[in-house]
Amino acid sequence: MIGISKLYCGTVESSDVLRYGARSKDLPSHLLQFSRDKKPVVVWNVGQRCNLRCVHCYAHSKDLEYSGELTRDEGFRLIDDLAAFGAPVMLFSGGEPLMRPDILELIRHARERGMRAVISTNGTLITPDLAEKLKEFGLSYVGISLDGLEETNDHFRGMKGAFRMALEGIRNCQVAGIKVGLRFTMNRRNVQDLNGIFDLLHEERIPRICFYHLVYAGRGTKLVKDALTHEESRAAVDLIMDRTAQLHRDGFPAEVLTVDNHCDGPYLYLRLLRENPARAEEAMRLLRMNGGNSSGIGIGCVSWDGEVYADQFWRHYSLGNVRQRHFSEIWMDRSDPVMDGLKDRKKKLHGRCAACKYLDICNGNFRVRAEAVTGDIWAPDPACYLTDAEIGLEE
Repeated sequence: MIGISKLYCGTVESSDVLRYGARSKDLPSHLLQFSRDKKPVVVWNVGQRCNLRCVHCYAHSKDLEYSGELTRDEGFRLIDDLAAFGAPVMLFSGGEPLMRPDILELIRHARERGMRAVISTNGTLITPDLAEKLKEFGLSYVGISLDGLEETNDHFRGMKGAFRMALEGIRNCQVAGIKVGLRFTMNRRNVQDLNGIFDLLHEERIPRICFYHLVYAGRGTKLVKDALTHEESRAAVDLIMDRTAQLHRDGFPAEVLTVDNHCDGPYLYLRLLRENPARAEEAMRLLRMNGGNSSGIGIGCVSWDGEVYADQFWRHYSLGNVRQRHFSEIWMDRSDPVMDGLKDRKKKLHGRCAACKYLDICNGNFRVRAEAVTGDIWAPDPACYLTDAEIGLEE
């Protein structure tokens, strides 16, 4: 992820990270992306069931009972292993994680083992009572998905009224004192709502938002035709920077990030070079600390049935199952060629990625997206919108 507010608006300096030794176990949440040890933040899809049917869902979720999911005791053992391994964050996802009956127990167990517990949800099920319980059980953060304003969001969610229900969930979290943020997956059918989403952020005093670039996986594979063009991606990232800066000038310093396209980092740096060269160099130091795409390194995924993936989009390639081996063992086992390659990918990349002068701060971007389009894990990411001149190929 690329911290637009951190890098472009200067809310974080490299000295802030170094003050904590850049160790993930010591860093506060807003600095974790700059850790030097890259212990993985683990996304656990605690269940496949969901009350909505989002068109871009990578999990193919439906509102029905599924079998084969990790039990509570198996989940406890997973959390124990992750805590001992040093994973700083347990991110509960789904499906819709709040449909799992024992979700509060799982949250409490993660907190008791010293992990930060966060949840990714559609927000429609967060009543005032549930928000109070989430706070009581130690949840650190709630990320609520909105993929546009009311009409757009309800279309994407497959349910009329989903927007208003999610907005109530956001407000209930705020009343309960839980930090809450938005998640927005950009594509050609909702990018027109970007300005309105920033207005909503300001009006509702929502302190954080992550703008996701579309990854071609799950139902999202059907949306390749709706992925932003390179020109549209550049325009969207420019708008995000402009509106973030405006929020800060208006006295509302929201945390704004982009996710799943690490060429956003060099693009931001190149813009800063034109506008504020001193800030550009500080941003570059932070981008080097960030290290670029972290699939198989600083982000991992455990599915509802225990399968381990390099990130939440690699569902066609399992690295192992926590029912047979601990996550920590699977994660450090480099006998698997894909895992070994992801951990040291620079020598495997070819084409534009291999020759890019920003490879150290992008790390080859999203390998699963390259594979989805070309069939080659190590091919250039087709979502990179930087020109040959910008990445140094014409020098």
